[in-house]
Amino acid sequence: MKPALQRPDAVRDAVSGNWVDHNAPASWRPWLRLSRIDRPIGTWLVLLPCWWGVGLAMLADRPRLVDLWIVLACGIGALVMRGAGCTWNDITDRDIDGSVDRTRKRPIPSGQVTLRGAVGWLVLQSLIGLVILLTLNGAAIWLGFLSLLPVAIYPFAKRFTWWPQVFLGIAFNWGAMLAYAAHLGRLDAAPVVAWFAGIAWTVFYDTIYALQDAEDDALIGVRSTALLFGRDAPRWLAVFGAISVTLLAVAIAATGAEGAGWWVALAALAGFAAHLVWQLYQLDMDSDAVQLRLFRSNRDAGLILAVGLALAAILQAALR
Repeated sequence: MKPALQRPDAVRDAVSGNWVDHNAPASWRPWLRLSRIDRPIGTWLVLLPCWWGVGLAMLADRPRLVDLWIVLACGIGALVMRGAGCTWNDITDRDIDGSVDRTRKRPIPSGQVTLRGAVGWLVLQSLIGLVILLTLNGAAIWLGFLSLLPVAIYPFAKRFTWWPQVFLGIAFNWGAMLAYAAHLGRLDAAPVVAWFAGIAWTVFYDTIYALQDAEDDALIGVRSTALLFGRDAPRWLAVFGAISVTLLAVAIAATGAEGAGWWVALAALAGFAAHLVWQLYQLDMDSDAVQLRLFRSNRDAGLILAVGLALAAILQAALR
């Protein structure tokens, strides 16, 4: 079967055949595109550190019935707050996106959504996220409010630093701490270390993504690690991948995992590490298509670890 073709008004890096472009009512499409529903990988990359946090909390404590709601709440929250973050990003970048080939068809620069409409959409998504957040405990609620600071700063980072991917990582991986706190009502070393590991992982995968825009970014004066690393990007990616894996090992150890739980968690981490190595071997510095495919594959890398941590916690509790 041939892959579905993109609609003429679709954003260039949208998933081919996505339901927004082909099944959503025409009047909804600009709003759903503003929230990147046509590119679900971003939601996954916000959600997976949350699930890491739940897994680490269960290893440190034990699985609880409330974890089912935390997992679901993180899913809903990741969807709407990633959408809100993307809307905020497009509001702040409205004068830049029209100059970049990959982003010129986004709803604001293409005129599909007005600035006023985008602000209203941002508020609506944020309110939905707030309702979900308020179902969690006090520690998670405070962390949720604190997460707004890095989210607000990130769109401006590429204007003043070569490391905007670090700021993205700070925001995207905050859920590791929030979800852990939602289970235990406090923060320990494990989720904080996992947060730093997630930041290194974000530098890894978002540098791969930014390679697609390197030429346009250089022309308009926008900074990124892809431009900073240049042709040495594979070496730097190996460094940040190694940092992420090492810190995740420390985070697992900090939970006090033992017995079968410890070994299953380490096996999951080995699977995560193997996936990053595979990406490095597959990387083609001159192929946008390969770069986009590898970036999206990080959903699978993160899922390997998330599922493995959950299984490790369940097995550890069953054998105690």
